[in-house]
Amino acid sequence: MPNSITQAFVQQFDNTIRTQAQQRTSRFESRTTNRGNIVGESFTANKLGILDDTPENNVRHGDTAWSDIVHSTRVCLMRDFYQALPVDRADEPKVLANPTGDYMTSLTSAWNRRKDSIMYLAALGNSQTKEGAQVALPAGQKIVAGGTGFTKAKLITTKKIFRANEADGEADDPQELYIAYTSEMLEDILADTTLTSADFMAVKMLQEGNLAGKWMGFNWVPYERVTNVAGTYSTVAWAKAAIHHGTGFFEGKSQRRGDKKDTMQVSAAGSFGAVRVWEDGVVQIDFV
Repeated sequence: MPNSITQAFVQQFDNTIRTQAQQRTSRFESRTTNRGNIVGESFTANKLGILDDTPENNVRHGDTAWSDIVHSTRVCLMRDFYQALPVDRADEPKVLANPTGDYMTSLTSAWNRRKDSIMYLAALGNSQTKEGAQVALPAGQKIVAGGTGFTKAKLITTKKIFRANEADGEADDPQELYIAYTSEMLEDILADTTLTSADFMAVKMLQEGNLAGKWMGFNWVPYERVTNVAGTYSTVAWAKAAIHHGTGFFEGKSQRRGDKKDTMQVSAAGSFGAVRVWEDGVVQIDFV
């Protein structure tokens, strides 16, 4: 008689939901200027220009000659977002793992990635003035791809631009500098012998194979979602004071939907905006 014990074997089902590897936190939020909670459809950021050097006084008892200083105001329009996931009422008793908490984690992660996208595009895109004019990032703040990847020369030029603009850590008003790096940039840097010589062997980049931390005067921030136009990538280096952001609200909610057969709906809604206030504090770096 054949052994039929195999018919009694059981299958153990997983009682945990494991979310896919992804960026969960905002990489830029703590590294730009936070304007806090915003009430209204927009917020403004004021900027005071630079005076010419003090002119020589060579006329005794002459008339007062006034200097002029540029005042400008940037406007950030808040944007609204909403996302929801359903958990069918009939499915809930059929699974060991309750997905509600993991769904909310996923919604929050998507929200954080959306905020980073807004701040990244605000850094490199047009900035709106109070009068409605659109201010583009000047050509002098952009390093062209030149048919090459991310190189030591581009990094040096980036550092040079910040120094020339008095927008680095050596300025009288010291600026914390950041640069977003991708896996493509990491590959280029680790393969560049001018950056990985014995002089840099103590750098965490070579010890652990990453760029996290401070190196070459920049705090390196991992961020994969840079723009890619026909194979040309655009990353960004910035001073914290150059980009402002604000949050209108963020709310996560779980509720039964009576109009959808009591389906549990997990949702997240928020309002967020960002604006570039200071062109001298942002550099766009293109590479292939």
